[in-house]
Amino acid sequence: MEKDNAVKKVQKASFKQDKWIGLAYIAPWLIGFLVFTLYPIVASFYLSFTEYNLMSAPIFVGLENFQRLIADKDFIKALTVTGKYVIFVVPLKLAFSLFVASILNMNLKGINYFRTAYYIPSILGSNVAIAILWKFLFSTDGLINQVLGVVNIAPVSWFGQATPAMFTIVLLRVWEFGSTMVIFLAALKEVPGELYEAASVDGSTKMRNFVNITLPIITPVIFFNFVMQLVHAFQEFTAPYLITSGGPMKGTYLLPMMIYENTFKYYNMGYASAMSWILFIIIMVFTLITFKSSKYWVFYNDNGGES
Repeated sequence: MEKDNAVKKVQKASFKQDKWIGLAYIAPWLIGFLVFTLYPIVASFYLSFTEYNLMSAPIFVGLENFQRLIADKDFIKALTVTGKYVIFVVPLKLAFSLFVASILNMNLKGINYFRTAYYIPSILGSNVAIAILWKFLFSTDGLINQVLGVVNIAPVSWFGQATPAMFTIVLLRVWEFGSTMVIFLAALKEVPGELYEAASVDGSTKMRNFVNITLPIITPVIFFNFVMQLVHAFQEFTAPYLITSGGPMKGTYLLPMMIYENTFKYYNMGYASAMSWILFIIIMVFTLITFKSSKYWVFYNDNGGES
């Protein structure tokens, strides 16, 4: 009995020691989460109900900030432009990423070099220097217009009209397809080859194989990439801020840019926090809709069932 008690005491002491060691390991992440994630979330939620300019104490105003948003034409404009941007960039990026991944999935000579080369834009795309370079490429005397001049096409004022300006920032984000492509490539390599062999015996074409075999099998990865790109697109800031400055006529004035300006240019912290929470709710709603709809089009291999 005494021996059992001694063993239990040793085990208890060992458990306590392991617990503190475990806490020590996760302490950096825990501190970072509390200080840089949880606290800002709680603070922004409180500030969204206040009038706060960074210079004086917040003044509680209730729902006034949210009521202002309903009547704010700039907010409605930014919300509309953000919606257009998301509608264009998400499907284009997914389609182009899957197209390139399908090519890189072939057994071609030097394919590993091309896989590395096509992944590089995902590393550089969010870089400020790349955004500035992109702006020079599409400027009036930029390389793009020079190439158009070679084939006798008049120079395009890329930043003079809303549609061409939106095209430039969408193109930049579609160009940054590397990480999405790599995920698609990994999924394509997991598709069983015997399925294609069986389909070829039945006389199926490559296009039919892609539609009837490849797409259904990789729908979980399509779902994952869609959600990730949806969230990223709603939070886009760097490209419209550095390339078009939100213009012309606020044609590329996305909601994150409006939040940034109200925070650091006009010091309307309370108003900007309210916009941030509206953006958060929009992202959450679209994400929930995507998750709810996934049971109709996402297929999993476990037990041959659907999600």
